[in-house]
Amino acid sequence: MRYWLMKSEPFKYSWDDLVAEKEGTWDGVRNHRAKNNLAAMAVGDQAFFYHSREGLEIVGICEVSVAGITDPTDPEGKWAAVKIKPKTKLPNTVTLKQIKAEPRLADCELVKLSRLSVAEIKPEEWSIILSMAGV
Repeated sequence: MRYWLMKSEPFKYSWDDLVAEKEGTWDGVRNHRAKNNLAAMAVGDQAFFYHSREGLEIVGICEVSVAGITDPTDPEGKWAAVKIKPKTKLPNTVTLKQIKAEPRLADCELVKLSRLSVAEIKPEEWSIILSMAGV
């Protein structure tokens, strides 16, 4: 299993929206590295759900339910997408400020490539962030 972080602006698509839908399609990504990350995902992979622009925090964990699909918003069929299901809301959100203040997360893609909308999270980073969230 691999771990990821998926960013969404909460006024466009929030954690609560995903919970209400029970399964959402992660589409509209138009960055090549983020596309490659989406294409590398497998069913059962876990991802942090991160609210960008507002909040700047990890709020929950979701799971890839369908992998390897073509982005339905792309008429040319070049971009990747996945379906995700909510798994759990974190007991405590973990802010970008907290992540940047944690030296063990200095090499995290969220810190190093801050504009990347779909980032890979290493297993040890996953564990650190879960601990920060009180899990």
